[in-house]
Amino acid sequence: MINITVNGQRHDIDADPNMPLLWVIRDILGLTGTKFGCGAAQCGACTVHLNGEAVRSCVTKLSRAAGQKIVTIEGLSLHNNHPLQLAWNEMNVPQCGYCQSGQLMSAAVLLRENPNPTDQDIDDAMSGNICRCGTYQRIRAAIHKVAAMQTEGAKL
Repeated sequence: MINITVNGQRHDIDADPNMPLLWVIRDILGLTGTKFGCGAAQCGACTVHLNGEAVRSCVTKLSRAAGQKIVTIEGLSLHNNHPLQLAWNEMNVPQCGYCQSGQLMSAAVLLRENPNPTDQDIDDAMSGNICRCGTYQRIRAAIHKVAAMQTEGAKL
């Protein structure tokens, strides 16, 4: 048994320690907001937070997550009201939407570490997240919007 905490809930997982965390999250825990994209940590669709850091769950072994705290897109906010989720909606960021949970998870770490990013900071931080629909300009605009909201007192 491997113990992990996902979105504040403790779970004892009886699975191969080499199983990718993505499949534990999706297939064992039933949290399907985290997406499978490439399986090689290249697209970012599977991004989750492991102890506050953005990681690609498709290549993160369950054994690495043992005893750790994981946050998935389902745990980013209780009622889909995280400032990033609100800005994403207001700015009509998603097109097909497939990559958006990974985009949001990466953006949350960016804004926590850099509350007032430049365009270049955003491009650098988000470069590991691919959007096949090309919504990069809207993603950047939404991140800037949340940065401004933080300046006005919104909490992430």
